[in-house]
Amino acid sequence: MTVWHVILIASIIVFALKLAGYLVPPSVLERPTPARVANLLTVALLAALTATQTLETAGGIVVDARVPAVLLAAVLYSLRVPFIVVVVAAAALAALIRLLGWLP
Repeated sequence: MTVWHVILIASIIVFALKLAGYLVPPSVLERPTPARVANLLTVALLAALTATQTLETAGGIVVDARVPAVLLAAVLYSLRVPFIVVVVAAAALAALIRLLGWLP
């Protein structure tokens, strides 16, 4: 089985799950518990994606200039700094760290 087979099978499964979601009665979705689970699941998936994209390189965990940049972005974002400023500051920090050779 090639990578393309896995991608096609996964795509079909995701599409089937999406279609199955339309069969769920609205009364189930209007309850507070499913709405809360959906909100928390979204945050958890976004956090996992961010961690994976920040720390994973070539199948292993690598701490490089991206880690301090993401930490700076999190701090600035929590201080409600405008998003474009957060992005530019994080990129500048990563570039500075790489320029100085502090982290790989």
